[in-house]
Amino acid sequence: MLRIETGEGRPYCDGISRRSAVQLGLAGIASFGLPDFLRAKALAATAGFQERDTSLILLWLGGGPSQLDTYDMKPDAPAEIRGLWRPTRTNVPGMDICEHLPQQAKRADKFTIIRSFHHQFSGHFVADHFVLTGRAGLGGREGELNFPSFGSIATKFAGPRVEGMPAYVSVPKAAGGGTSPGCFGANFLGPQYDPFQTGGDPNDTAFSVDTFSFPVGMTLDQLEDRQSLAERLNQFRHSVETPKVYDAMDKFQRAAYHIVTSSKAQKAFQITDEDPKTRDRYGRDRWGQSTLMARRLIEAGSRVATVAFGAWDHHGDIERDFLGFNFPRLDAAVSALLDDLEDRGMLDKVLVVAMGEFGRTPKINTGGPAKGSKPGRDHWPGAMSVLLAGGGVQPGRVIGATNQHGAYPIDRPVTPGDMHATIYHVLGLDPRLSFPDRTGRSRRAIEKGGVVHELF
Repeated sequence: MLRIETGEGRPYCDGISRRSAVQLGLAGIASFGLPDFLRAKALAATAGFQERDTSLILLWLGGGPSQLDTYDMKPDAPAEIRGLWRPTRTNVPGMDICEHLPQQAKRADKFTIIRSFHHQFSGHFVADHFVLTGRAGLGGREGELNFPSFGSIATKFAGPRVEGMPAYVSVPKAAGGGTSPGCFGANFLGPQYDPFQTGGDPNDTAFSVDTFSFPVGMTLDQLEDRQSLAERLNQFRHSVETPKVYDAMDKFQRAAYHIVTSSKAQKAFQITDEDPKTRDRYGRDRWGQSTLMARRLIEAGSRVATVAFGAWDHHGDIERDFLGFNFPRLDAAVSALLDDLEDRGMLDKVLVVAMGEFGRTPKINTGGPAKGSKPGRDHWPGAMSVLLAGGGVQPGRVIGATNQHGAYPIDRPVTPGDMHATIYHVLGLDPRLSFPDRTGRSRRAIEKGGVVHELF
């Protein structure tokens, strides 16, 4: 990876002392992958491609949240089906959600729920792969990743909304299919379309993103000053191990350097610049501050941002974990994000999606040592709920329905392919688009699926 050495070192966990540097590391790019992206974007422009000023924030509820305990409650079902909690009314008549999501209940007129999302894969890794790529096949530790994620495809064809920002980001990490970026990655499209992962914890007072660190002795104003930048580049030219590397840089490679030294990315990652009251609204925890970071990156010009909301794999102790951790953090983060986007005039142009890889079994299990001391729910791909807001989605509605036990769709079933087509539609991409794989074979972005037009 190309670096600009700065003369300042610090030890990393691998025991190697590495000098802090400005790296050509956007979106996990290896070598000169970013220039390749810029070339592709230039070709797209000459072909007359017109992108939309829209973007996506995906709150990934990794592990699989229970539809029956969140957005598709069945209060009239037997106790072992309906679970521990009761529904509460929202500010939209007839749209009830869990009583422990009170802030969202007050804002139901800002989002819509799909209750009929489903597929057939009950393992975490294969479900991650299917939901994020639209392709059946094993993922992560169970097999080879064989298709790009919809985030990577969107990145390839749309790029960032604002030059100088990484197009595709994950806060603090992308973890799908047991590896990182796993099923969030680009696979055969190339690492230049992987998400840039911030790492760390945005709630940590020492949080920083090293990839975007300033060179020693340089200020933000100096980085924006072309003459100072040219002088620094000239110093770099004579400091690299192989000076010919710099000489070989064409205009796209130099443009890549300007992207990673852009003040836009620097400012976006400075979460401490936020009003403390805004940070409090999101929640002073990893989920809340990661969501706020995603908003900052999208506002600055990124196209797709994913936020890792793990810890939804509740085979046991669902009462303890939901009440003490999941419910309050999810409720605060989602509610603050919707309010924040609306207050900033961004909600119409930013699609917010909250979902996981599958739902949970209608019947609560009996718990026990293997599942935790108290009951929970197991994997269930037959039905799950998805929250959507912004991006042109008409709010305050419920799309689709499940049977009396929340087990299967009985109205307007929605598949991962449908969800991908909908996301591409919001981002201004043709869901019928195709591209070559590593063998040169043309592959369609979506094998089967169409836009959920009821959302709009």
